[in-house]
Amino acid sequence: MSLNGNGTHASTMRPLKSGIFAPIPSFFLPESEDLDIPSFENHVIRVATAGVGPLLAGSMGEAIHLSHEERVILIKTARKALDHVGLLTVPIIAGIGAGSTRESIDLAHEAAAAGADYGIVITSGYFAGALAGNKAALKAFFQEVSSKSPIPVMIYNYPGASGGINLDSDLITELAIECPNICGVKLTCGDVGKLTRVAATVSDPTFSSLYPRTNKNAPFLVLGGFSDFLLPSTYSNGHGAITGLANVAPFAVVKLFELSEASIVDPSFLPEAQRLQGIVGRADATIAKTSISGTKYLLQKLYGYGGHPRRPLPPIDVAAGEALWEHSHTQALVSLEQEVSGKVQ
Repeated sequence: MSLNGNGTHASTMRPLKSGIFAPIPSFFLPESEDLDIPSFENHVIRVATAGVGPLLAGSMGEAIHLSHEERVILIKTARKALDHVGLLTVPIIAGIGAGSTRESIDLAHEAAAAGADYGIVITSGYFAGALAGNKAALKAFFQEVSSKSPIPVMIYNYPGASGGINLDSDLITELAIECPNICGVKLTCGDVGKLTRVAATVSDPTFSSLYPRTNKNAPFLVLGGFSDFLLPSTYSNGHGAITGLANVAPFAVVKLFELSEASIVDPSFLPEAQRLQGIVGRADATIAKTSISGTKYLLQKLYGYGGHPRRPLPPIDVAAGEALWEHSHTQALVSLEQEVSGKVQ
């Protein structure tokens, strides 16, 4: 990958496309809490084989618990694992959010050097009291990070992980127009109206010619942060989702997205898309309530790896974990995953 005059990548070998992405958990060994590399490799390959793009060192990946060195290790490990099984064109998105603008830029450079194709950045919530109502400061943060990043950068809007900071559609749209190295937004705020408003701008046929991206292979994608509104977001010109549920049921979520897109062209696919959306939507709401520890518990049940989060984040209580596993919404999702993938767990 070559660099152009301002230090950004002139072309990205692995284009960013509409679809489903999963925020990959970081797995840790018992007691020592060192990175569990074999489990991480297995999981990255598992979801990518199903057609899900990996996002590393995000919220689900416990980025706040990772050192710079560990983030680099995960990116290099994922790239090597993907290439080893022939998934050479699958891009890697890496979390580059940190406490300061300066550190986020440093992380962007480290991620690029390690093999990441794209970055995703969230505003720090530590000084949310000063930042939340200061649109100029929030805008300046994303402008500076994206302009100084060697790889295209995605906006991550997640009030729950940023001290309540919730970017509105006007600011996101301004950033899309004014910052050519920004390649999209993940809306974990769950605001369908916001997604609709941003998508109305960036999906306009004239947008790409009026506001071209720095990298032609990195269009501005509008992605939901959950799977429970994937079908309606597709009808609002959304581009897919970055969803934790794709860790648990990657084939099912990809199938839902494919049916959603197909139903726009051929309405005969709509009833099946609606059926899957009901199953996926109920499971997403139920599993999301248990956060990272619940997802890891289900991965342990389904695939034999998962483990616990890093302390101080607690593991899920065993009784609560079993209740989650036995919940009708979870079991319906497991059955759907078996149905779509053709595999019996």
